[in-house]
Amino acid sequence: MAVRRSGGISRMAMKAMGLFGGVQALGIVCSIVRTKLVALWIGPVGVGLFGLMNNALEMLNTATNLGVRQSSVRDISQALEAQDRSLVSRIIAVVRRWSVWLGLGGALVTVALAPLLSQLTFGDDDHVWSFVALSMAVLLMAVTNGEQAVLQGTARLRRLAQVTLWGNVCGLAVSVPLFYWLREASILPSILAYAIALAVWAIVLRNKDYVRARVSSRETVTMGAGFVRLGIYMTMGSFAAIVASYAFNAWLNHQGGTAQVGLYQAGYTLINKYTGLILAALGMEYYPRLARVAHSPMRLRAFVSQEVNIAMVVMAPVVALFIVLRQPIVWILYSSEFEAILTFVAWGMIGCVWRTLSWCLAFVILARGDGKTYLATEVTSALVGLALNIGCYLQWGITGLGIAFLAWYVFYTLMVWAVYRWRYHLRLVPGSVAGALWTLVVAGTAMVAVERDWWVVATVVSVVSVAVSAVLLRRLWRR
Repeated sequence: MAVRRSGGISRMAMKAMGLFGGVQALGIVCSIVRTKLVALWIGPVGVGLFGLMNNALEMLNTATNLGVRQSSVRDISQALEAQDRSLVSRIIAVVRRWSVWLGLGGALVTVALAPLLSQLTFGDDDHVWSFVALSMAVLLMAVTNGEQAVLQGTARLRRLAQVTLWGNVCGLAVSVPLFYWLREASILPSILAYAIALAVWAIVLRNKDYVRARVSSRETVTMGAGFVRLGIYMTMGSFAAIVASYAFNAWLNHQGGTAQVGLYQAGYTLINKYTGLILAALGMEYYPRLARVAHSPMRLRAFVSQEVNIAMVVMAPVVALFIVLRQPIVWILYSSEFEAILTFVAWGMIGCVWRTLSWCLAFVILARGDGKTYLATEVTSALVGLALNIGCYLQWGITGLGIAFLAWYVFYTLMVWAVYRWRYHLRLVPGSVAGALWTLVVAGTAMVAVERDWWVVATVVSVVSVAVSAVLLRRLWRR
């Protein structure tokens, strides 16, 4: 019976990975098309304006949403596990109301700060009304976040994927004629179009399986206090990472120049963003499932170990192929001028194995609602990462940043493992540890082979890793 349950969960995790991996890939394609059209029809000014307004929107949304998009998933999932439909209905009502409150608050903050944001961003007052209009996008994104949290928490993953899919497609469809006809004046309307499209689809596809509950304002505050508190800790942790990233980029720009910053950003995007698609896709199903069993040590241990197995099986061929094909990947996504990051990328891909392992363990902290521990680990991680980046760059240049990424995630993995082992008294099953070691061996062998130009060895390692992963994934699927 346990085996069938395990197999069913493995199949669900792989389905979620395929579903959300595809949706996120399409989202990246839409983003590339949108940026390309802006560059083609509006030029560098349009690209710069588009980036500045989107960065401002992301910052305002992160600061005012208080992490409720992720933290509330835990409460919804646990209510669902209790099989109390009345409780689930009430929590869903609370999450939706908090989302509207935070959206309205974020919109008011944006309007109030519009003159300051215009001065800080553009050095003049000519864009005040643009930021006032951006407040509508802040409100819409908060509403969308609330509906997405409900869909994820109630395991309506297909609908959640459809919201993102159709929101991106419709947003792009509306933006294309705006770019063509309005040119520079189209930037703000296109951002609003995306926010409207996502909000409309989130409302159309919202979970309607639960009766709308009547919840007073006092109950809303009381019931929402837990996930809002956790969300604040999550926001503070994210802010620490953003500050550390900004500090290093500023230091690197002063130390090595803008070109070095460009190389670092290109390499970091390759090893962090694109491989992160796999983790983000797995997390859509993993986090709410983990939250539902957060107070059952036996089930928690089983689910974490199982997720490590699946993640490592998937990452082994991805990492090997990325290392072996790093040069054509860099040429396709950037240009031959970025060859200086090739060894940086190879070291970083080994770091991605450790990142995957730490990712599986770190979700336990969120599932347990342990906000203080989460904040402590994230702030410590940000400080250590900043110190390693500076030290390794001074020692080995751009290549040293790949070594820093690897060392950073080795440290982070050991730190969250210590929390997992000593604070929560949990362990990984031996099979999961073996899977992680196998993936590290694959990544390390591919790295050595490519650096020494042993292309036959590198090819064999890649083929073997793909074959082994295919067999293991098929076995997991059929269980």
